Amino acid sequence: MKKASKSTVVKQLKKTPIVQVSCKKVGISRATFYRWKKEDKKFAQDVEAAIEEGLGLINDMAESQLITAIKEGNLTGIIFWLKNHHRQYSPKLEVTTKDGDIPLTEEQKILIKKSLAMAYRDNKKEENNGQPNK
Repeated sequence: MKKASKSTVVKQLKKTPIVQVSCKKVGISRATFYRWKKEDKKFAQDVEAAIEEGLGLINDMAESQLITAIKEGNLTGIIFWLKNHHRQYSPKLEVTTKDGDIPLTEEQKILIKKSLAMAYRDNKKEENNGQPNK
């Protein structure tokens, strides 16, 4: 097998965003891949973009399969979808104490609201592959 060029590696990563698998498919070692990445900043940037694009493709395929499973009545798929896309079924956080209600200051209430908003925003960003909320 002929050794691959850097552009061939980048193209393969767009299809298969796993370094080990892509290296094997194009006929280079992981050591070569990481040496190229270390020595060539443009290649490193192209690799990161290709992996991100490849992950997006995999996510699209997975979501398509999930939708197919839901259409076929797969209960696990239905539950997963509802927990992650429907507010009524999403996991809830409930905090209780043995002492009953503990009064919070206005400053504490504001801090808690900000923290929850940040956590929600970060969670949504992770769900969208690091992209802003849709």
